[in-house]
Amino acid sequence: MRIATVKEPPLGEGIMEGQFSRSVEEVSSMVGLEDSERKILEDADAAATELMTSEFEKYIERKYNPEVPEVLKRHGLMGVPISKKYGGRGARQLVQSLFLERMGQAGLGVVTFVDVHQCLGSLTIQDWGSDEVKERYLPGAARGEVILAYGLTEPEAGSDPASLKTTYRKDGDGFSLTGSKYLISNGSVATNMIVFAYPEEGGKGPSAFIVDTKEKGFEVDMRLEEKIGLFTSDTSLLSLDEVHVDSADLLGAEGKGFSVAYSALLNGRIGIGSGCVGVMEDCLSQVRERATSRVQHGKLIGKHQLIQRHVAFIESSLEACRWLVYRAAMKKDEYERNPNDMALRGESDRLSAIAKYMASRCAFEAADRAVQVFGGFGYSIMSPVAKHFLDTRVARIYEGTDEIMELKIASSVLGRDFEAYR
Repeated sequence: MRIATVKEPPLGEGIMEGQFSRSVEEVSSMVGLEDSERKILEDADAAATELMTSEFEKYIERKYNPEVPEVLKRHGLMGVPISKKYGGRGARQLVQSLFLERMGQAGLGVVTFVDVHQCLGSLTIQDWGSDEVKERYLPGAARGEVILAYGLTEPEAGSDPASLKTTYRKDGDGFSLTGSKYLISNGSVATNMIVFAYPEEGGKGPSAFIVDTKEKGFEVDMRLEEKIGLFTSDTSLLSLDEVHVDSADLLGAEGKGFSVAYSALLNGRIGIGSGCVGVMEDCLSQVRERATSRVQHGKLIGKHQLIQRHVAFIESSLEACRWLVYRAAMKKDEYERNPNDMALRGESDRLSAIAKYMASRCAFEAADRAVQVFGGFGYSIMSPVAKHFLDTRVARIYEGTDEIMELKIASSVLGRDFEAYR
């Protein structure tokens, strides 16, 4: 099959055209932001703009983009949700979502790095770590000196974390962990990783630990580069062989790892949903540019009604999912103010599942339609929409598959007696 490239834009040209479909002023008028919160979004826009070229170039090379943490550091964005007490920006969940929405317009590779480091990593330590642990890791995470990963998935344990094979045993003044972790984002670039493991002797639930990736016995077996997409995000297969962890680096109580994991995933699902909204914004921006400049059959393609059908779907999906995500974020903020309200926690969990489920599916469909509008050039990796088409497929898998989200949503309607895994 031959892909026509004659008269198509050269590498990177026009990619930033109309990039941010909602200005900081517009966002602030919609949801109400303080000056410090507006500044976070202004910094996010600057960082996303700065990252656009390197993201595109690394995507073509199918390589991890090391510029992402460096650019985020320069703009003070490595610790957006971390408390100001530990050197972060102290953003509430809604502002964190708006930040990740801006990052999504640069691509899901950027979103994945940020979501894992901040939502699954930093917030989990902030929520579950002792004061000593918070002081040890969070200031460094906010400065970008500590990069975090999240080690839950294993070769035989994806949607079913109860199948974890990684184990731990008591080891002097701490613990010793042995096992493997698979499809771990930030896995080979992280300085520290939250790892989940069952006790070697059995009898308890899993526990969560902060592992130093420089510790003896921790190995990056391979960087998984043969992926469908998400090329600029680091994904790795890891092994642990008697890796020592200090007793202070246990997160939460021993045997309470599932509670730690579920709270982390609640944060992460809102994060991925937010990033997918950003992807849809970029798809709409790119499609608008294409439809108003490309001529076929003697007129601009935007004047063809079937092209307008694609534009209408992307715009409608964007607006619908934007408010699903914002509502989930605001409910999460409400729960943070009332952490003992379990009904509020359940509602936050339900809304995060709906937001992630709908935004990831709609982003994939929006990217597919954007490729269609671009025609033959859209099928080229050199186009500005191809990466969204390739990347958004994983958004329907990681941090909760479509099927798991459907089960969570259905059981929230039917009641606990109808939960699939009891």
